[in-house]
Amino acid sequence: MNCQDCDSVYRWSDGRANTRRWFLKECGLGLGKIALASLLTDAFTQSGRAAPISAADAFQPRAPHFPGKAKHVIHLFMAGAPSQLDLFDNKPDLAKLEGQPLPKSVIGGQRFAFIRSDAGVLGPQYQFARHGASGAELSEVLPHLAEVVDDICLVRSVRTEQFNHAPAQIFFNTGFAQPGRPSFGSWVIYGLGTESQNLPAFVVMSTGAGISGGSANWSSGFLPSVFTGIRFRNQGDPILDVSRPKGVDARLQRDSLDLIGALNQRELGAAGDPEIETRLASYEMAYRLQTSAPDLMDLKSESQATLDLYGCDPNKASFARACLLARRMVERGVRFINIYHEGWDAHSDVVGNLKTNCGATDQGAAALIKDLKQRGLLDETLVIWGGEFGRTPMVETNPALGRKLGRDHHPHAFTVWLAGGGIKPGLTYGATDDLGYNIVENPVDVYDLQATALHCLGFDHERLTYTYQGRQFRLTDVHGRVVQDLLA
Repeated sequence: MNCQDCDSVYRWSDGRANTRRWFLKECGLGLGKIALASLLTDAFTQSGRAAPISAADAFQPRAPHFPGKAKHVIHLFMAGAPSQLDLFDNKPDLAKLEGQPLPKSVIGGQRFAFIRSDAGVLGPQYQFARHGASGAELSEVLPHLAEVVDDICLVRSVRTEQFNHAPAQIFFNTGFAQPGRPSFGSWVIYGLGTESQNLPAFVVMSTGAGISGGSANWSSGFLPSVFTGIRFRNQGDPILDVSRPKGVDARLQRDSLDLIGALNQRELGAAGDPEIETRLASYEMAYRLQTSAPDLMDLKSESQATLDLYGCDPNKASFARACLLARRMVERGVRFINIYHEGWDAHSDVVGNLKTNCGATDQGAAALIKDLKQRGLLDETLVIWGGEFGRTPMVETNPALGRKLGRDHHPHAFTVWLAGGGIKPGLTYGATDDLGYNIVENPVDVYDLQATALHCLGFDHERLTYTYQGRQFRLTDVHGRVVQDLLA
């Protein structure tokens, strides 16, 4: 329709004349309200609930599709991709082929990011041993995880569609390789709400130097932004400027917030923009965080035995400290916690890389399992540990880039471990071939992990949907199955 169309004259039955421009001007607001009502009605149609149409309602606890064993999720994301062949998936035959190329029948016509397909084999770089009543096999560089091996489930047959870091990280967290889809944590908050009104429902922490996928990993995508993960700093105030400014007392701040809230409410009534509600909720959450955040971050109430269990200096940022904070968040009702630990991208010196990163994370991750269990929280908390893909059985050596004795990206097989929240403990699931290249038993796609995690929380992954641009979307896209063998 062009501007001339807008000025076309239409006549009523009594002879009165009006233009289309007049009609749109007089009736446009009503049409907009009708469209908005339709969108809000569709938003939660497939999840079987009425849509929360305000930011305040979005955070109210909601029942899932069926009773789920998990109420909280702690996702320990090892960004950069740990080497499963040196940590979880022992392949003695690789040592026998050290330096030789893998058979072409194994590789086929596949290409790699930084190595040739005829690169020589690199055998396991650490010794393995069996542990616990389950007899699960772990690398010597994971001594603390060995102590809780009967409480975890090792899935050695995970595969992904992506082989570069940023798209693979985003894919693992959102079910899509490009930014713009809601993250796993956002879907969980959208479905369950939260049990805490004084802390964010979805918290993100980072203990490394950078995340390839960036904030797309915890974005709410096309869901209302109120479901986005909130990035916490690992030391000091969790959010910058959360403390009250000097010269501003509680009464002045409260009066200021009330005035800003009244102005925003007036604008909300005029514009009907749901993002204004998100802004209102953010102001109020920031106000409550001034009390709740210092209490959360202050570890003086923790016993020395607990600090020693995690290997945590309460005044120093670390992965262990982040794990302890995650346990404290679960106690306070936070629904979803992401902890990103970056630095596992071992294109060179895989031995040193694993020694450094396992030294930084092994004790904290194992302590988290022990601590949750002894407090009766593990059964209702799903813990997930893993990276975006695995590493190749072949060595990466590139003098031009200063690389030697490393491993390249490998999407065809890697290991993730799960614990608590309805997962079967002491289970080793899936297997790769004798060279650790291809999966030969019980393959598990990333979509399958997502579907299984949602099941633990009480959701049918095919019914937890959101209508956007005329299509119903879900975390698992049009894929995924619940891996029943992993369930307790």
